[in-house]
Amino acid sequence: MRLLLALVLGCVMVTAALALGFRNWIDAPLNLSRSEAVELPQGGNLRGLLSDLESRGILMHPFLLRCYLRIEGNANKVRAGEYRLEPGITARGLIAKLLSGDVVEYAVTVVEGTTVASMLAEFHAQPKLRRTLDSADHALLRPLLDETFGGRPTPEGLFFPDTYHFHLGMSDRDLLLLSHKRLVRVLDEEWSKRADGLPYKDAYEALVMASLVERETGKASERAAISGVFVRRLQKGMLLQTDPAVIYGLGDAFDGNLTRAHLRSPSPYNTYLNPGLPPTPIALPGRAAIHAALNPAAGEALYFVARGDGSHHFSATLAEHNRAVQKYQRAGRPKSSAATGGTTQ
Repeated sequence: MRLLLALVLGCVMVTAALALGFRNWIDAPLNLSRSEAVELPQGGNLRGLLSDLESRGILMHPFLLRCYLRIEGNANKVRAGEYRLEPGITARGLIAKLLSGDVVEYAVTVVEGTTVASMLAEFHAQPKLRRTLDSADHALLRPLLDETFGGRPTPEGLFFPDTYHFHLGMSDRDLLLLSHKRLVRVLDEEWSKRADGLPYKDAYEALVMASLVERETGKASERAAISGVFVRRLQKGMLLQTDPAVIYGLGDAFDGNLTRAHLRSPSPYNTYLNPGLPPTPIALPGRAAIHAALNPAAGEALYFVARGDGSHHFSATLAEHNRAVQKYQRAGRPKSSAATGGTTQ
């Protein structure tokens, strides 16, 4: 009897010692002197990750961690991704990270007024973002847009410029879908608050106008005034005569110098020759430009010309506009009755 009691007592003491040892191990800091990144690929296995940590001298006895996860029923609940381990983190903390999906996040900013091609180029410059689309092939993007915009000829303007966060394993297509959904939401919100009497058939035409406003000025206080000029010109049946649209239509043929020949060259985007709005947006407008397109400033101005300091001079008559062009535009630039003063950006 005494022998049996001694054996039981011995087992209890050993179990307690093992439990205490395990607790001390799982709550002890890992061997980290600096921040380290570890990766559990999609479809990868936990054994590989823990073995990598062991080979790097960060984690001792990885099998204990695997056993603990199995006992707790969490072995199949760890989430793939890239994790940042900071000095002081314990094995228990590592488990918590893997189960919560506390992965490393990266950010990429899409600037207002950029194009879809530039947006994709910015995405593709991110080494942690998986590339699935060719930036030059708009046809690959059209299926993303059919449900909301009915298969427009190009995806230009149909994404929202913003800062996007992503983690390892995400792709350029994932961010484009997110950006497109954000654009649809913003456009719907602004369309519901639009002014009365606007010359747009639908929200898409307002988006086209917003892209013109975005490209014409970077000065927030002028967006509504620029929109007002364009809206009044549309209502009066005047040509928009906006240079950024012409430049967009020229594509790679534009070398930075807009000429008279360019203004006379046939193109769907040549607003010196074609009445109404261009067929598509020419850039990705932000919320402020969309709001301005749907809430143009009242007034009589039908022309504007750049002063050269980032602002514009607005005129109600052609005579006044031509005087402003002579005053503010450098010699040698072609003059016209354009809303933007000929070749002025």
